[in-house]
Amino acid sequence: MRDQTSAPAAAPRRPPQPPGTAPRPGTRPGPHPAAPHPAAPDPVTPPPAGATPAAAPAPPAPRPLGERRLWPRSFADRLTTPMPGLRAYARLAREGAFRPGPDGLRGIPDLPCAPAPLPVLAPGTSCVTWAGHASWVVRTGGLTVLTDPVWSRRILATPARMTPVGVPWEDLPPVDAVVISHNHYDHLDAPTLRRLPRHTPLFVPAGLGRWCRRRGFARVTELDWWEAAELDGVRFDFVPAHHWSKRTLLDTCRSLWGGWILTDTRSPAPHKLYFAGDTGYGHWFAEIGRRHPGIDLALLPIGAYAPRWWLRDVHADPEEAVQACTDVGARRMAPMHWGTFVLSAEPVTEPLERVRAAWDRAGLAREDLWDLPIGASRCW
Repeated sequence: MRDQTSAPAAAPRRPPQPPGTAPRPGTRPGPHPAAPHPAAPDPVTPPPAGATPAAAPAPPAPRPLGERRLWPRSFADRLTTPMPGLRAYARLAREGAFRPGPDGLRGIPDLPCAPAPLPVLAPGTSCVTWAGHASWVVRTGGLTVLTDPVWSRRILATPARMTPVGVPWEDLPPVDAVVISHNHYDHLDAPTLRRLPRHTPLFVPAGLGRWCRRRGFARVTELDWWEAAELDGVRFDFVPAHHWSKRTLLDTCRSLWGGWILTDTRSPAPHKLYFAGDTGYGHWFAEIGRRHPGIDLALLPIGAYAPRWWLRDVHADPEEAVQACTDVGARRMAPMHWGTFVLSAEPVTEPLERVRAAWDRAGLAREDLWDLPIGASRCW
């Protein structure tokens, strides 16, 4: 199943709320009542408009690596909006707006792709390299971490890649860890994971560990929202997202979804990176920023947003991504989730054009928008 064909609410949602306002009636951002382990801090509902923001809670203690845990059968109560109904599917089928028209596809030769060797890092430096879509090579704290690695040319029921993978697999340094945001096929790619040694540590959402262990991975750490684990001086915090999960006809919302904060804890000035995974816009960004101040770089999705009535609840558009960067208080933003696979109806080059315009309108420093070509790197 592709996430763009089954994701939104049956009716168009209201415009995103400003940071600091309470969620609208009918949303369900709170914790699952059966979420295990009392040490895990509960998600917090944002304060009403005008209220004084509460102090951020103390960071949770890291959980043990590879811990086996019991999870609820479903995480459907974590959905920000209801799942789509028959009317929404009927409208989508009637309108047939699954792909860009011929004019929207003409931009494929113009998609930015500039593969280059990974730069050599100086001590105390962090670096990101965009491999395409939501796949990044993150080097921080002496570790090489892959995010949502998809090195396959094609994913289920989707046209082949428009652009090549930015980093050939054979050019990767040894992979120290992998983070997965959720189980949709364009983020959890079994053929790519099969390339990894089975002792590679995987950090995954609650409920996804069984899938990984069945494929032979022995070091799988599952986390709930606001929980953390640590590997060799790098802290992995799992944070909420406005999305959902589904991989087969029978497993809707059986595993959780979210983003990751990676922090180099051993450096004198720890580097902090936010990988949002796949998400719509909403109140969680302000809460993530409150709990994790000082984010140096936010990797945020800007594509797969049209038609808007169908996708706005689960995929941020470029303007919402810029607002999300502001909400989390990140110093810089690197756009992702565009220019790789044709997943929706917007013209293929439109996300980049719109995010640049939105960044400019927001009055943000141009050098802090890291709109990288696929295969390019940036260090700090």
